[in-house]
Amino acid sequence: MTPPVVPTGTYRLQLQPGFGFAEAADAVPYLASLGVSHLYLSPILRAVPGSGHGYDVIDHSLVSPELGGETGFRALAAEAAGAGLGIVVDIVPNHMAMPVPESLNRQLWSVLAEGPASPYAGWFDIDWDAGGGRLLLPVLGAPLDDALSDLTVRDGMLRYFDHTFPLRHGTADLPLRDAVEAQHYRLADWHEGDLRGNYRRFFTVSSLIALRQEDEAVFAATHAVILRLVREGLVQGLRIDHPDGLADPREYLRRLRAATPHDTWIVVEKILTGDERLPGDWDCAGTTGYDTLRRIDGVFVDPSSAEPLRALHHEFTGAAEPGFEPVARAGKSEVLAGGLAAEVARLERVLDRAGVTAPDRGEALRELLASVPEYRPYVVAGEPAPADAVRLLGAALTGVPGRLAATARRIADAALGHDAEFAVRFAQVASAVAAKGVEDRAFYRWYVLSSLNEVGGEPDEVGLAPADFHAYCRDLAEAWPRTMTTLSTHDTKRSQDVRARLAVLAEMPDVWAAAVRAWDKAARRHREGGGPDRYDTYLLWQTLVGAWPISPDRVVSYLRKAMREADRSTSWTRPDTAYEQATEDFVRAVLADRELFEAVGSFVEQLEIPARTVSLGCTMVHLAMPGVPDVYQGGEGVLRTLVDPDNRGPVDFAAAAARLADLDAAGRPTGLDGEKTLVTSAVLRWRRREPGEFGVGVGDGAGGEAGLRAGAAPGGGVGLADGVGAHYAGVYAHGSAAEHLLGMRRGHTVALATRLPVQLAARGGWGDTQLDLPGGGVWTDLLTGRQVRADALVGDVFERLPVALLEDGHTR
Repeated sequence: MTPPVVPTGTYRLQLQPGFGFAEAADAVPYLASLGVSHLYLSPILRAVPGSGHGYDVIDHSLVSPELGGETGFRALAAEAAGAGLGIVVDIVPNHMAMPVPESLNRQLWSVLAEGPASPYAGWFDIDWDAGGGRLLLPVLGAPLDDALSDLTVRDGMLRYFDHTFPLRHGTADLPLRDAVEAQHYRLADWHEGDLRGNYRRFFTVSSLIALRQEDEAVFAATHAVILRLVREGLVQGLRIDHPDGLADPREYLRRLRAATPHDTWIVVEKILTGDERLPGDWDCAGTTGYDTLRRIDGVFVDPSSAEPLRALHHEFTGAAEPGFEPVARAGKSEVLAGGLAAEVARLERVLDRAGVTAPDRGEALRELLASVPEYRPYVVAGEPAPADAVRLLGAALTGVPGRLAATARRIADAALGHDAEFAVRFAQVASAVAAKGVEDRAFYRWYVLSSLNEVGGEPDEVGLAPADFHAYCRDLAEAWPRTMTTLSTHDTKRSQDVRARLAVLAEMPDVWAAAVRAWDKAARRHREGGGPDRYDTYLLWQTLVGAWPISPDRVVSYLRKAMREADRSTSWTRPDTAYEQATEDFVRAVLADRELFEAVGSFVEQLEIPARTVSLGCTMVHLAMPGVPDVYQGGEGVLRTLVDPDNRGPVDFAAAAARLADLDAAGRPTGLDGEKTLVTSAVLRWRRREPGEFGVGVGDGAGGEAGLRAGAAPGGGVGLADGVGAHYAGVYAHGSAAEHLLGMRRGHTVALATRLPVQLAARGGWGDTQLDLPGGGVWTDLLTGRQVRADALVGDVFERLPVALLEDGHTR
C-alpha cells in the first residue's frame, strides 16, 4: 500500500533512548489502525549522547546509533511502508551542539584545533575579529584564574572535568596558563557567553552553535543523509526547525525543494503572531500549526470573560501593568540587556561598519528590537524590501522614544536592506528577542488565563468569535490547504486537555474566583517558611486545576522551570535556592493538606463534564479543519501534560492499541480516553479514505507548493483551480442556542462540535435549536452509526456525544 504524497494525518513520535526506531516500529500496526498516513519523527541524526529530544545534533553524517542507526531506521521505514504509512522527519538546519566532550563534534573540533584556517570554519557563524581571532568557549564554572587548578594537559589534550579541547602544535609542553592562552579558543566563565560570546547561538543556549546554511557547501554536507533517505523514498516529508534563525529562509526552502523530489511535503516551524501571514513565496506546505492551535482554542473560550479574568489576575498577582503588551516589552528589553547582550554588541559592530556611529545607536537599536511586533522581517540582499517588512519596521519605529527616533530610522533603513549583513543579523536577533523575551519570559509573568500563553499566542485575546474562526479556515483552505495543524507539540506549555479544562474557567469566572480565593486563604497556614509569591501562587492554582490529578514531584519540577523562565524571583543564571525550596515546601504541604486536596479535587470534578465537551470539540475541529492534522503522541487519549520535559514521557502503546481494538469491537467508548480515541480514529480514517473531501488528492504535490498554491493540479489531484475553497464552509443551526454549535462542511461530510457548554447548560440545553444541513436528506453519524435528518434537533444529534461527524450518503 502506497501512502499518499500529502499526508492525511500525522502522528508525532518523540524518539529518545528507550524509544528508538525498533520501539517506533512496534507501534506501527496500532498507528496504521488509528488512521494516520505518516509517522512524524523527532530528529533522527546523531545527537549528544542521552539526548531526550534530538535537536542537539553532533554528526550530520550518521543516523543516530542510540536510536538504532540507519539499519534500524530502514527497518522502521519498511515496517511503516508495509502498513501503508509514510515518514516525516524533523530536521535542524539552524545549529549544532557543542557537546561534552567537544571531540564528539568533529567539525567543531577542527575549528578549535585550527581556528579560522580550519576547513570547517565557514560552517559556523563566528565573529573571529571580535574574539581577537579566537572562539570564546563559556564552559568554566568560574573565571579562568580560579578554574586553572581544574585544568590539566593529558594525552595531548587540554581537559576540564568532562570537557576536552585540542592543543595547537607545540603548545602541550608550555606552562599551563601559557598553553591555555595559546589556543584558537578562549576558555571563559560560563556567564561570559551572554555578554562576550562571539558565535551566534540558538537563542541564548551557549551549547548550541549556529550553522551558516547560506553556504551551499554547509547545506550539502549537513543535509546529505536526510536527502539521500528522501530520494530513496524512505522519507516523504520534512519538518524544518526554527527557520527564523536562517539568514534567508526563502532561499533555504528553494534550495531544499530543488534537492528533493517535487512531491516532498515540507512544513516549517514558523511562529505567526497576531494576523501575521506566512510569506507567500516560501516553497513549503505551511507551518507546524501553532497558528491553528491558537484559533481552535480561542473559539472554545468565552470572550465575555475577558474583563473578570483580567481583574482576578490583577487581584491575585498585584500586577501594575494594564495589559500584556508592557509585560512583553519588558521581557524583550531584559533579554536584550542580558541573555542576548553579545548578539546586540555584534549588531552594533556591524552598524559601525555601515556608518551608523551615533552615540545613541546602542540604545536606539535595543528600543527598535524591543518594538518589533512580530518575530522578524524577511529582507533579501539585492531585492527591494517586501511590503510586510516595511510595515513591520514602521510599526517598530512607533515604539521607539522620540529622542532616539532619528538614529532608529537609520537603523531601520539598514535592517530593510541598506546594509546586507545588518539586515540578516537584525532579523535573526529579532526572532531570538521574541522567543526569549516573550515566549520564555513574559508568558511566565501573565496569567489572565494561562492556557492562552502558547507559542505564538496572544495572552490578552480572550476568545474568538465563530465567524472569525470560519473566516480563518476559509483563508487556510484557499492559501495553505496542506499546512500542518496541531493541538499539542513537544514545545507546548500545556497539552490540549489541560487547556480544555482551563477554557472552562472562562465560562465561570465568578465561581473560579471564589474557589481560588478560598484555597489561597486556606493555604496561608503553610507559609510559615515563606513560599511562592503572588504570581507563582496564582500559576500554581491554575496548574493544579488544569493537570489534576498531578503528583507533587511533577508540580515542583514544572514550577521550578516556570519560575526560572519568568526571571523574577529566581532564574536559570541566578537561581535563588532558598526561594525555590520554600516554594517546593509550600507545594508539597498544599498537596498533603487533606482539606485543600479535596477542595481542589471537588472543584475539578465540577469541570469534568464541560471540560469533556471542550476537549472533544477541540479534537473534532482540529482533525476536520483545513490542513493536515498532527496527533502528538498520546493525544488520541487524555493528555494532561505540562511543558517539557513533562510532555516528552513514554506512551503506553500496548494499552492504546487495546483501547482501540476494544472500541472497534464494541462500538461504544468508555470514558474520555475512549471517546477521544473514537473521535480521533473516526476522523483520521475518514480523511485517509476520502482525501478528496479536503481538496487533497493522492497525487498532489508535483511542482512544489508554490505551484500548487498558484492553481496547478498535477498528478490527477484536486488543485486550487478546481476550487479547494469549496471544500470548506461553515455549517450553522437556528434556534435559541444556535451560537453554541460550531460546524464545518468538508466536501460531503459535516463535522459538528459544542462550544461554551457551561452557558449552554445554564440556558437549559439545546431546546428548539435545529440543524440546517446543506442538501437536506438523511445523514449518517460516523461516530455512532445513527441516522440524522438535515433538520434534526441538535440535542438529539448530541445525545451520546457533544460532537458528530455526519456523512451525506445521498449526495455522494
